[in-house]
Amino acid sequence: MSDESTRVARLLDAQAKAADLFAEIEKRGLVAAGRGEREVSDRIRDLANEMFGTTHYWHKRIVRSGANTLLPYKENPPDRVIAADDIAFADFGPIFEEFEADFGRTFVLGDDPVKHRLRNDLPEVFAAGRRAFEADPDTTGKQLYAVVEQLAAQAGWGLGGWHAGHLVGEFPPENDEWADAEAHIAPANDTPLRRVDRAGRRCHWILEIHLVDLERGFGGFYEELLDLG
Repeated sequence: MSDESTRVARLLDAQAKAADLFAEIEKRGLVAAGRGEREVSDRIRDLANEMFGTTHYWHKRIVRSGANTLLPYKENPPDRVIAADDIAFADFGPIFEEFEADFGRTFVLGDDPVKHRLRNDLPEVFAAGRRAFEADPDTTGKQLYAVVEQLAAQAGWGLGGWHAGHLVGEFPPENDEWADAEAHIAPANDTPLRRVDRAGRRCHWILEIHLVDLERGFGGFYEELLDLG
C-alpha cells in the first residue's frame, strides 16, 4: 500500500496527464463534425497511447453527442455521427502507473448560444460545488449532491445522473466498497466524504457535473478531482 503522500502525488500526476490529453484533443480537433462517436473515442485512445503509452482504462471510454449527451453513464446508445452544430462530451478514465484518472470535458461545434452557455456553466457549477465541499468539513455525499442539484437548477439546468461523483484511487480497487452507495456523491450516501475506506486509506473523490436541458435535448459533462488539486 502506498503511503498517503505518494497516493496524493500519483493521483495528481494522473490528473495532470489527463488534462494534457484533453488539451491535445482540442488542439488536434478530434471532436469534429462527420465523425462517429466510436471513431472519436478510438482516436482519443490512440492519442493517449501516443502521448503516455496508456493502454488501460478503469471504466468504458465515453464520447457522446447530441441527444446521447442526455444519457447517464450506464447507458450504451448506438453510435452517432457528430453534426456541424452539435454539443459533445468525452469521459475517460485512463490508468497511469496503476493510478486512476477520471476526466470529462464538453465540446461545442457551431454557434448555438444555449449550448455555449451550458458548456460555460459546467466549470462554474463544478467550482461552486468544490467550494461547498471545502466549506463544510463534515459534508456527506447526500448533502453535496443536494448542493450540486441546487446549483444546476439555479443555472437553469437539470442533472443527468443519480450521482455527482465517486471514489478514485489505485487500480484495481482492493475491496467492494466502490460498488456501494457510500462510494458515490449521491442522495443515498449519508456518510461524511472525509473519511477512510475499509482498507484504512483516506478517501479521495471525483466530482462530476452532468447538466442537461431536457426540453432542447442535450447535455454536457465536466469532471475531475474534488478534494485534491
